[in-house]
Amino acid sequence: MRGRIPDSFIDELLARVDIVDVIERRVPLKKAGREWTACCPFHNERSPSFYVSPAKQFFHCFGCGAHGTAIKFLMDYERLEFPDAIEELAQAVGLKVPREGGNDAPREDKTDLYTLLDSAARWYQAELPKSAEAKAYCKKRGLDAQIVERFRIGWAPAGYDGIMKALGGNDRRMQLLNEAGMVASNERGSKYDRFRERLMFPILDRRGRVIAFGGRVLQSEQGPKYLNSPETPLFHKGRELFALWQVKQANSSLQRIVVVEGYMDVIAMHQAGLPIAVATLGTATTPEHTEVLFRAAPDVVFCFDGDRAGRAAAWKALESALPRLRDGRQAYFLFLPDGEDPDTLIRKEGKDGFERRLKQATPLSEYFFSELAHDVDTASLDGRARLAERARPLIARLPDGAFRDLMAQELEKRSGARAVFEAEPTVRRPQRPVSVQRSLVRSAISLLLAQPGVADEVERPYRFLRLNKPGVALLADLIDTARARPGINPAMLIEHYAEREEYAALQKLMAATVVGEAEAQRREFFDALLHMEQQAIVQRRDELTAKSRQGPLDSAEKAELRELIGVRVRLSQAED
Repeated sequence: MRGRIPDSFIDELLARVDIVDVIERRVPLKKAGREWTACCPFHNERSPSFYVSPAKQFFHCFGCGAHGTAIKFLMDYERLEFPDAIEELAQAVGLKVPREGGNDAPREDKTDLYTLLDSAARWYQAELPKSAEAKAYCKKRGLDAQIVERFRIGWAPAGYDGIMKALGGNDRRMQLLNEAGMVASNERGSKYDRFRERLMFPILDRRGRVIAFGGRVLQSEQGPKYLNSPETPLFHKGRELFALWQVKQANSSLQRIVVVEGYMDVIAMHQAGLPIAVATLGTATTPEHTEVLFRAAPDVVFCFDGDRAGRAAAWKALESALPRLRDGRQAYFLFLPDGEDPDTLIRKEGKDGFERRLKQATPLSEYFFSELAHDVDTASLDGRARLAERARPLIARLPDGAFRDLMAQELEKRSGARAVFEAEPTVRRPQRPVSVQRSLVRSAISLLLAQPGVADEVERPYRFLRLNKPGVALLADLIDTARARPGINPAMLIEHYAEREEYAALQKLMAATVVGEAEAQRREFFDALLHMEQQAIVQRRDELTAKSRQGPLDSAEKAELRELIGVRVRLSQAED
């Protein structure tokens, strides 16, 4: 999502936005020396541990560890996705967000499209009380007036032109109806209402705006049972989840979210007092879905029918979840009895009964190994080898961390085969080196984050790159990024890594970084680079010396060794 907004615009936005102003509009701040402080809005506390730094344009809570730029604060506090947070900040400072596609041209204004879809939802809502059949169905399914209003449930009456007559009016509005997916065309090119004789469920985005609809027939023989809006400029079914907005509105702190298959299953859970359910929109769970789910809550329960189709859907959800299971995130699987769905089970067992089922949901690790081994004889050597062959590439997709280590250990326990994962190049997975305590590389990165302007003074080529240590490539990349954007501040520099794996580690490092006296930090930064260069020379010298003990060096290697010894002496003298 972020890729559609140019880095240059994010730089400009963060240059104009003051994080203190952004946060103070939402949380009362008090001056505390160079910083501002408050009781953290993300966890309960009596004494303030939440600090906002104007110099870094960064916030950090020493209690719960929350931290980030103004964009991250808005995403966490307002429960917005990245593009919506950008829209919100841009509107506050009078900027227009560039259009999708990555160039700097203004993005087409979709206000008319949002307005039309909201009007369509209102029209369907107004039609519901006029239909005896629809009212009877709602009563039969146990939907009370409050839940009908909360989900803005409506009715699309019979007839080919109801919505066109109500909202068409002129060519522009007909064009919008078509763009919004509200009308369809037959072979002759005649237009007609896409939704007819269906209970209508508006699909809302993360800001509560109507972006599409799902329609359900009342009689099973009518078919198809559910009909969703087609893909439109506002609606991409592989990214959206039905009822996510309602879930976030109902839960200020969400620990668990449940994914079910149908709109009525979602609504039944909300009405029963479990406002933690969402549904995908007629598609299998995608990687985009799982990222959105884990951003909403650390625990995700995938709830499916226990039949073959349900288990196939569950496995697709597992594959989508694997790359997003960073430490602290957990996935579970709940398979329902034959012929049952959440709607029917909640009617039979009530909220407490369904809660018990959720608590008994199968952890991903258990489901993973049982599914891979279901047709394998693990008592035989061949069977254990097959299990290892199936599991290794999937476990390799897990993010580096405790969970992947434990899954690898479990595979070894079950199969006897070790799951060995090759270390990826530092430039791709630099989060580890950043976390190394008291290293020269960590020190240099911290100082650069505090004073990005020092990057302009680093001579090219970067001699420290010869040092074979984790994090060196990341440091060079940070210097290049800072050099390419004169005047960049710490928050801007951090945000350039928002879609890269090192982002979380850099944020933690930024939270611990102190912005001090500029000249002193500049000297310390270049001292760190000098020591890194010295280490690189010693490292290469030792390599060549060790090689010479095993056999004679060639003439080029001998010349390099002599040069390294001379350079080492000159650097030591320069340091003195």
